[in-house]
Amino acid sequence: MSERADGNPQPASAAAGNGRRRRLLLRLAAVFILLAAGYAAYWLLIGQYAETTDDAYVSGNVIGVSPQVAGTVVAIDADATDLVRRGQPLVELDDTDTRIALRQAEANLAQTVREVRQMFDNVARLRAVVTLREADLARARDDLARRRTLIAADAVSREDYEHASTAYQAAQAALRVSRQELKAARALVAGSTVEHHPLVEEAEARLRQAYVAWRRHVVPAPVTGYVAKRGVQLGERVAPGMFLMAVVPLDELWVNANFKENQLSDIRLGQPVTMTSDLYGNSVTYRGRVLGIGAGTGSAFELLPPQNASGNWIKIIQRVPVRISIRPKELSGHPLRVGLSMRVSVDTHNRSGKVLARTSTDQVLYHTPVYTGSTAGAAALIRRIILANDPAARAAGTLLH
Repeated sequence: MSERADGNPQPASAAAGNGRRRRLLLRLAAVFILLAAGYAAYWLLIGQYAETTDDAYVSGNVIGVSPQVAGTVVAIDADATDLVRRGQPLVELDDTDTRIALRQAEANLAQTVREVRQMFDNVARLRAVVTLREADLARARDDLARRRTLIAADAVSREDYEHASTAYQAAQAALRVSRQELKAARALVAGSTVEHHPLVEEAEARLRQAYVAWRRHVVPAPVTGYVAKRGVQLGERVAPGMFLMAVVPLDELWVNANFKENQLSDIRLGQPVTMTSDLYGNSVTYRGRVLGIGAGTGSAFELLPPQNASGNWIKIIQRVPVRISIRPKELSGHPLRVGLSMRVSVDTHNRSGKVLARTSTDQVLYHTPVYTGSTAGAAALIRRIILANDPAARAAGTLLH
């Protein structure tokens, strides 16, 4: 037995229990010290250089699809969640009106070609008229000259001489009129051919416009992506600019992370970012870089910005959106959806980057060619109409359109 402080003997079991308790406390103290040291090391090496937020969401291009011409919906070729390729038909409209307008444009071009051809023929006709009037003037001049000689010898009457003089003056006037008519006719066709005449080219432009409008009765997918928010229905009458559905390219996504204003001091463009999604949990990590920092807080761009000049003002920490890229390879392996929640951590070790972009971009970020009206078919149609209505062009065998 051991002896207690008051001189009385202490049981051995109690002394052993105190020793075990002391060793346990020492071990717990050592564990807390190690944890504190580990956290201090983490903070010094990593923690102080990481800015994190849960207020982050996946963003992307939600591309609205609208018709370019008015019409009635007769077919819907894609529904929500369907994958569509760029240029693939999404909605088809009744083409009766546009087809009739195209036929009218074809008839107008044919009529215009014939009228312009008559203009060129009229120049040739008036040229012959001028030649005839010149011959008439020469004959009248000769008659007047003969009568002038004969009247001196009293071989003709004064009346015959005056008639010859009047005929000469009339021939002069007729020649001037014919020359003016020829000049006016030449002005209508000067520097052109039938197929390149301004009236024909105007009719061609109208035909091309009608042809493009007819082609646009099919509404194509602007990009490759997934259909969302389909609102159009069969039989619905639609107009240009009316929303039909949306196409979302899920291979072009980014993250908008909303950081508190006191977290932005060390964030720079180009800093590396790690992200996790609630969809996959911590088992999948996405990597990216800071692309840009918003030009204002979220509240500054609200429809009704807050009015803080009041007596009951309470300070609220504001948040600024930071745009972050996602590596395409990781996005392909684990697809995300627009609007999903993300947890974002920005590594601010390297603070040499810029806070705001200093140069403007001079490249096209997004482009689609599907709305560019193809006029190859219209050119062939125009060529056929001109050849059918202009013998000279048909004889030449080629047009320069």
